[in-house]
Amino acid sequence: MPYAQSFMKKILITGGAGFIGSHVVRLFVNQYTDYHIYNLDCLTYAGNLSNLSDVDQAPNYTFIKGDITDAVLVDKLFETHQFDGVIHLAAESHVDRSIQNPLAFVQTNVIGTVNLLNAFRKNFKKPHQLFYHISTDEVYGSLDEGGFFVETTPYDPQSPYSASKASSDHFVRAYHNTYKIPVIISNCSNNYGPNQFPEKLIPLCISNIRQGKPLPIYGKGENVRDWLYVVDHARAINTIFHQGNVGETYNIGGLNEWQNIDLVRLLCKVMDEKLGQAAGTSEKLITYVTDRAGHDLRYAIDATKLTTTLGWKPTVTFEEGLSKTVDWYLANELWLNQILSGEYQNYYAQQYQNR
Repeated sequence: MPYAQSFMKKILITGGAGFIGSHVVRLFVNQYTDYHIYNLDCLTYAGNLSNLSDVDQAPNYTFIKGDITDAVLVDKLFETHQFDGVIHLAAESHVDRSIQNPLAFVQTNVIGTVNLLNAFRKNFKKPHQLFYHISTDEVYGSLDEGGFFVETTPYDPQSPYSASKASSDHFVRAYHNTYKIPVIISNCSNNYGPNQFPEKLIPLCISNIRQGKPLPIYGKGENVRDWLYVVDHARAINTIFHQGNVGETYNIGGLNEWQNIDLVRLLCKVMDEKLGQAAGTSEKLITYVTDRAGHDLRYAIDATKLTTTLGWKPTVTFEEGLSKTVDWYLANELWLNQILSGEYQNYYAQQYQNR
């Protein structure tokens, strides 16, 4: 049965200061004023509370600085607040970092998820509680010979990051099957849009073009990804959380497949136009670098189940979303400069030290 909206009052969103999480938090705080949204985030390098400056004074919003790997803290929060729902977004997510330090990904993505599941299980007392786990299409592996990922595609993770997310997915399903707690999982394609940390391809290239730095492209740039505008993803999470069926998995895709090199060339063209530069100026910065170890060739999501059963569909084309994204970064140079300098990490102390 779908999760009944009328029963939800206290919602815990983990990782809500991150890129995707901040968009989800903002949507829920603004749209559901009768809910109280608790944002649990340990504020790693990718957590940025300035992403939520427009809602951090809202009466139905509370930020909690804490780490999901801290089982004692997680248990205490669940016992104290008796959350009606959990939207679990907290994760280490950058593949390159997982290659350098796999254990950090195991700690957050696996142990942290199990801590949340244990706390949810202990405090599962209400008939309409829900644990919603957000995952990635990378758990399915690589599509080298065409086709699309569907919800029943066998798992074949190829990087430490995707292996850690696959493991967390398995634990969520295992807790549903063993302990009968209500869960939903979604697996999404590559996200892009405002507020993304500039280690990811699109904001990295925007930042480097601004500074006249090289645009690093792995291998020959032939890897293909399906791109999903982050606001569309937040809308999908909202739809699944309120209308999805317990025990189900939903794939979320943008229907925007691009080879990396074609994407970067389009981005260069957009940047040249918006910066008033001569055509081809930014493209001269493209630099091919040694390919990433275990680099999956192609990801592509089939979101038919979500679109046909719950009525969601992406509303932003890649060209439109890329233009909006570039506009946002160019209009928010202070945000980007504070990220690059590390000053953004002082936001928590400035906003919360006297609370």
